[in-house]
Amino acid sequence: MKNVLIIYWSHDGRTARISRRICEVIEAEGHKATMMHVMEAEREGVDLDSYDIILLGCAIRYGEFNKQFVNFVNKNKAKLDAKPNSMFNITAIARNPEKATVAGNVYARKFMENNPWKPHEMKCFAGKVDYPNCGPVDGFLIRLIMMMTKGPTDKHSVNDFTNWDDVEAYARHCLTLA
Repeated sequence: MKNVLIIYWSHDGRTARISRRICEVIEAEGHKATMMHVMEAEREGVDLDSYDIILLGCAIRYGEFNKQFVNFVNKNKAKLDAKPNSMFNITAIARNPEKATVAGNVYARKFMENNPWKPHEMKCFAGKVDYPNCGPVDGFLIRLIMMMTKGPTDKHSVNDFTNWDDVEAYARHCLTLA
């Protein structure tokens, strides 16, 4: 039985939901999975050495990874490098298949090129655009981005782009890392 840790940062809950689904699949496969927000890991501490596999997930917000998430992975670079690991990011641009790969996803490439810690593997998932639950500024900015990328702009729509079969396949794949 493998012991898997998932550390994530979520802005509006999508990354948390994807992390939870990954946990469920890992547990359904007969392994142990622990999910922890990066803020909890940072403030309360986490024994990274006690896990067989470490997965890290972060939402992209306006083209950026959360600073606390980036600081955490860089601070723990040596321990992360010593373990089988994978990182996943969540972004609405990954709704296009060519942008759902590390090579085609500008944010994933930017992370890999500019960050001291390099995950062993990286996966890109499409997120969700939930206009009714966006504040006025976020809603405006997201609609602007969607206009530029030919995405949905109806401010009353909820658009779930996440491929849940892909999330489940990723979870099973991650079990093969150790």
